[in-house]
Amino acid sequence: MADAKKAVLGPLVGAVDQGTSSTRFLVFNSKTAELLDHHQVEVNQELPREGWVEEDPMEILQSVYHCIEKTCEKLGQKSIEISNIKAIGVTNQRETTIVWDKITGEPLYNALVWLDLRTQSTVETLNKSISEGNNFIKTKTGLPISTYFSAVKLCWLIDNVRKVKKAIEDGRALFGTVDTWLIWNMTGGINGGVHCTDVSNASRTMLFNIHSLQWDKELCDFFKIPMSILPRIRSSSEIYGLMKIGPLGGVPISGCLGDQSAALVGQLCLQDGQAKNTYGTGCFLLCNTGQKCVASEHGLLTTVAYKLGREEPVYYALEGSIGIAGAVVSWLKNNIEIIKASREIENLAGEVGTSYGCYFVPAFSGLYAPYWDPSARGIICGLTQFTNKCHIAFAALEAVCFQTKEILEAMNTDCGTPMKHLQVDGGMTENKILMQLQADILCIPVMRPFMPETTALGAAMAAGAAEGVSVWSLDPKDLSVVQMQKYEPKINLEESEVRYATWKKAVMKSMGWVLTQTPENDPSMFNSMTLGFYIVSSMMILIGARYI
Repeated sequence: MADAKKAVLGPLVGAVDQGTSSTRFLVFNSKTAELLDHHQVEVNQELPREGWVEEDPMEILQSVYHCIEKTCEKLGQKSIEISNIKAIGVTNQRETTIVWDKITGEPLYNALVWLDLRTQSTVETLNKSISEGNNFIKTKTGLPISTYFSAVKLCWLIDNVRKVKKAIEDGRALFGTVDTWLIWNMTGGINGGVHCTDVSNASRTMLFNIHSLQWDKELCDFFKIPMSILPRIRSSSEIYGLMKIGPLGGVPISGCLGDQSAALVGQLCLQDGQAKNTYGTGCFLLCNTGQKCVASEHGLLTTVAYKLGREEPVYYALEGSIGIAGAVVSWLKNNIEIIKASREIENLAGEVGTSYGCYFVPAFSGLYAPYWDPSARGIICGLTQFTNKCHIAFAALEAVCFQTKEILEAMNTDCGTPMKHLQVDGGMTENKILMQLQADILCIPVMRPFMPETTALGAAMAAGAAEGVSVWSLDPKDLSVVQMQKYEPKINLEESEVRYATWKKAVMKSMGWVLTQTPENDPSMFNSMTLGFYIVSSMMILIGARYI
């Protein structure tokens, strides 16, 4: 019986999906794309100051090892041989920045998460030094200068963490995004670990030339970052090294994609003009532009989608990035405590079926596309005495949909062809109210796959298709059709436009909220010697006045 089951299953492929809030390991059947089993653990975020978001790199790494071990145990309980796992892919939260010591293997500081805002004043200074007519950074990278990307985070670490600067001076430091950190450790770490990244992750650092597909010396010099600490650039589908620890020791690690690129592949958006939107901590709409590198005129990013093999062509995408999507639900749970579990927001919003004129702009980390305003902050407006927690819950879901509409409008303009439907994935898509709201606000159908784990699936496909593994065919005729659930719009265009116009008014009120007045590494008002002297002098005068 066990032999018969193994024969039906055929080769298996595992995928590490390391996200902002959780880590998972999933195992797929390479012949049917069926998810066989998985394990998931949450990852803790540290918020040492307002706007600062950090994670422990060692906790991230241990969460990966734990998930692999537990998933293998579950497969064993189903009499599925883990020896059938022929490859492992890695997909990860992008832009999150880690620097570690290659001699000891120890991180030199916490990981600076992509949402982190501590570099806001640095970004403002850098933006002033670039002329709009000669923005070589955007020309080479497809990105605006923003707190979002890795280069400014790395600048902060070099300037503010003595251990990082010293390790660089001593030739001991390595830099990487989360994929690089994981692959280095999984392939041996201090004992010969492979220091590499793929083109999709490299394209989110602001140090990578998306045309030459190499680290760019001019960019590194501009940010004062030594090229010696950067990982080697590889394709998204090739054998990087072998797993050196745990139950899957000896299995090749052969796929690497940033999470949004992985979802694009997993949704089978492999042709020019195909697009998907992923609803996770943030929200990310990517449109495949084929082998053309399309520059946006409407606040979108030009990014590398994937390169599925060393000798394969690179594919590009236009991307609209929304900083806060699922994170607004976590905020309602953890900060405001109007729900006890994330899934409860659907029932809460369903009790009223409207925001009753309440609008929520969750600009907790500024506004990303299409505004790129780090000074924006979250607001809830349109409140009346009638407003209750149900209306706020509904407004939070509606905010995710309005932000997506802004991105879709920009993408339609840049691409010249309006989308006829939107393919979606990610944890939030299990919320039926959110999906119906999205269709209503966009006035086009929303298509949700019945198997929503498309990010991990994309990483597994890349790993299984790699030369030397070749258990997963990426030939269109061999790919299984993704079965979709369809949400049709239920409101008229006029109602949708009125609600959207009011949302845009709320967005305008959230912008320009914070003005940077002090360096990011010391928010204390006593950072100003003049102000400090004035306050101390005033206190002395008041004390002296008592005795005159």
